[in-house]
Amino acid sequence: MNDQRDLERRVAVLEQQLAAVKHAGPRGFRYRSSLSFADMPLLAIAVGPDPERGELRGHAKGIVALGDIATGVIAMGGLARGLFAFGGLAIGGLTLGGVSIGIVVAIGGLAIGSLALGGAAVGGVAVGGGAAGYYACGGGGFGKHVASPNTQDPEAHAFFARYGLGRVCRGR
Repeated sequence: MNDQRDLERRVAVLEQQLAAVKHAGPRGFRYRSSLSFADMPLLAIAVGPDPERGELRGHAKGIVALGDIATGVIAMGGLARGLFAFGGLAIGGLTLGGVSIGIVVAIGGLAIGSLALGGAAVGGVAVGGGAAGYYACGGGGFGKHVASPNTQDPEAHAFFARYGLGRVCRGR
C-alpha cells in the first residue's frame, strides 16, 4: 500500500509542476552554433522572453542572426542591424524593412538611403509614392531632378531611363 500512496503523491507533484509550467507564460528560444568566426557564432537565434536571463526580447548576435533584435552580417528580426538587414526596423548596408535605413540601398515602407525605394523614399536617388532626393521619382517628388506628375525634369527622366526605371517614372 505504501507504494500506491507514494506513486499518487509523485503524480500529484508532477501535475502541480506541469500546471506551473503552463502558466509561466511564453518561453523564448535560444540557439548559438558551435561554429564561430572571430568570437561570433555562425548562427545565432534568440526569439521571445528568457526569464532566467531577465530578457523580455531575444537579442541574437552572430554572423547570421535571427531574433527579436538581431545583430550580424546577415540580420533578420524586429530590429535588424547588419550589412544585410531585414526586419521591421532594418539598419545597415543593404536593408529591407518596414522602416529601412541603408547606407547603400534601402527598400521599405519608409526607406532612407543612398538608393531608397519605398512608399516614402529619401535619399540620393529616391523612388516611391513620396520621394525626396537629388534624383527623385514618384507621385510626390522633391529634389534637384524630379520626375513626378507635377514636375517633368528631362535630366531626371534620362537618369531613371538609363537604369531601367523610365516606365515607372513616366507613369506607364
